[in-house]
Formats: sequence, structure tokens, C-alpha cells
Amino acid sequence: MATADATTSYRLIDGKQTAEDIKAEIAAEVAQLTAAGQRPPHLAAILVGHDGGSETYVRNKVLACERVGFGSTLLRYEDDISEAELLAQVEELNNDPGIDGFIVQLPLPPHISPEKVIEAIRPEKDVDGFHPMNIGRMVAGLPALLPATPAGIVELLQRYGIKTSGQHAVVIGRSNIVGTPVSILLARNLESGNCTVTLCHSRTKDLPAICRTADIVVAAIGRPEFVTADMVRPGAVVIDVGTTRVADASKKSGFTLKGDVNFAEVAPLASAITPVPGGVGPMTIAMLLLNTLRAAKGEVYPK
Repeated sequence: MATADATTSYRLIDGKQTAEDIKAEIAAEVAQLTAAGQRPPHLAAILVGHDGGSETYVRNKVLACERVGFGSTLLRYEDDISEAELLAQVEELNNDPGIDGFIVQLPLPPHISPEKVIEAIRPEKDVDGFHPMNIGRMVAGLPALLPATPAGIVELLQRYGIKTSGQHAVVIGRSNIVGTPVSILLARNLESGNCTVTLCHSRTKDLPAICRTADIVVAAIGRPEFVTADMVRPGAVVIDVGTTRVADASKKSGFTLKGDVNFAEVAPLASAITPVPGGVGPMTIAMLLLNTLRAAKGEVYPK
């Protein structure tokens, strides 16, 4: 699973391959369920507007559902849909017994409150893991549908045999989607946690000095190539969550994806590092599928 460049000593943490491994495991379980006469899990997605990143992400989710044998539904709306209309669609999916889990793709247009939409999703169908009930259960150490990207980060560390217990993890970024939940997961009293965690943000003083004390750096700030060599101590593990589209005329798409880490500078210092693309991104979809399977089986919220 781990690979290394011949001229460097770092391990490349291959999220794309790890996600494929997880999908194969899910597909095998779905085959067992259907062989026993049960219907396959079903994931639905609501996409509002035409954000390029969201379009790509949702398309990949649909393909991933096909890959593992899930049913999938994509509901598309123009960005002038009213908040009330969107909430009505959420309630319809809440009440549909054929839908095991669903997501409302973020970001939403400015006139729609993402908080209202997230809170309207029933916790047992909240496979993004954003509902306050699932966040609260996660904080309390109870079974929960975990936020997909943070769960994917922890899964990568675990599958690559990267020690977390007793390590100092520095998380850059405090969003409710990645930074805050991954800081909680890494600190939990579990085999894949037990870190001492420092959560940094825009008001943190002397961020580079704090980062240099880290055994594990998780960059989730949304600023391309923000983390540079002077912020990483030799031997640290570096997890890059960033995926920012940067204009690039040399690309057919017109853009290139940049992470939050300056890979060329940081990789030679790291003991292990995730690339962009191909690192954390594919894990998000894999964990979303895993949440959907768990929801279908009633593992967290018994049916």
C-alpha cells in the first residue's frame, strides 16, 4: 500500500487505493446482504446549482454507488430554489423508507441556511455526519455516523499503521466539517486516537512554531500551499485536506488542484504525506458509503 520516491524517504499515503480497498470490502458485504434477500443500501444526493467542485463530487458519489452495488438517486435543483422548497424535499427523503441515507451537497446559495438544512435531516439518514445529534454522539464517544472526511483521515492513519497514541497532532483549521471534528476524533480514547491535539486557526499566534512541535499535521484551512517547509519538523506525518481549484491555462480543464501543503517543499521532510489529488479526497466518498451501509443496517440507530 505504501510507496516511496526513490530519491526521498517519505511514504506516500495513497488515499485513492485505500478508498478502493474500502469499496471492495463494502461491495462484498452488499453482495452478502442481497444474496440473503435484502435490498441493497440506497444513497440519495441533493445538488443545488452548478458549482464545478460540487458537480464533480456528486458525480463521483453516483459512480461509487454503482461500484459497490448501492442504489442511488440524484435530485438536481437550480440555485433559485427557495429554502422552503428545499426543506420540503429533505422531509420527503426523511420519510422515504427506500432511502437509507442522503446528503445535501454544500455549499448552498446564500439565501438558504445550511444550518437549517442540516438540522432538518433525520440523524439516522445523515450520512454526511453533520447533524448536531451525530456530532454530539461523536463528542460523547457514542456510536455515531461520523463526518466523512475526518473519519477518512483517521482511517488512513490506522490503515497505514501510523502511531497516534501519545502523539502531538496539530490541526490547522476549525471548520465544523473537518478541523473541529478531526481534532475530536484524534483525541478520543480509542486505538485510532489518544493524541494530544492543538487546534489552530486564524487567531493562533506563532503558528509555524506550534506546527513544528507536531508529530502529525492536519492541514484543513483551504489556502493553497499554505503549509511550507519552515512549519514542519523532520519526520512528521502530514495530512493535506485542501483541494482548491487554481487557474492553470496548461490544463484542459483550465485549473489545477492545489492542497493546503506545499508538497514539493514539505514532502522531503515528512515521514509520510498525503498527495493532492489522490489523498484525503477519495476517502471522503468511501466513508460516505460506509456510513450509508451502517445506516441501512441500523448499526447506530436501530430500525
